[in-house]
Amino acid sequence: MSNPVKRQVSRLETVEPVGKRVLIRKDEDKKRTKGGIELPDSVEIPTITGRIVAVSAQVERDEDFPIQQYDKVLFNPKHAIPVDFESDNQLFVVPIEDVVAVFRKAK
Repeated sequence: MSNPVKRQVSRLETVEPVGKRVLIRKDEDKKRTKGGIELPDSVEIPTITGRIVAVSAQVERDEDFPIQQYDKVLFNPKHAIPVDFESDNQLFVVPIEDVVAVFRKAK
């Protein structure tokens, strides 16, 4: 009698970007216009904003990039690499050069 082989599945707990990259959680695409019109599921207004989830050590040390975890940013998705980590999160590893703006609250 042979015992069935049990495969141990390791789960990723964190994703840490390396090099000059950041990890961004992309905001959901909008399904409603500012005027309140509901769009059908086949039509979406593309959104290229998101929140910084993690910053690589290289970017964190570089004073030229004033970006921190939880900042809301505008980014160019052309070089963004999707991370299949959690099905309900749209995570992307993005080169820091593709982060084009940081949203700040007025002081």
